[in-house]
Amino acid sequence: MDLFGFSIPLWAVFLIGIVIVVVAWKLVKFALKILIILVFFFVILMGLDYFQVFDWIQGLLSNFV
Repeated sequence: MDLFGFSIPLWAVFLIGIVIVVVAWKLVKFALKILIILVFFFVILMGLDYFQVFDWIQGLLSNFV
């Protein structure tokens, strides 16, 4: 296989392809983990807001001032 004037063996092309697929898969797994963590964090924040925990904390802090 000729690429940019260089002769590259077919096994090297397959090896590069496999490395690219593995790196891409690791990036996708990392992005999914970050997404799950962020969704979990925001669900917890919405739950705390639903039970008005932040209003309670704000009321406590305003009583001290």
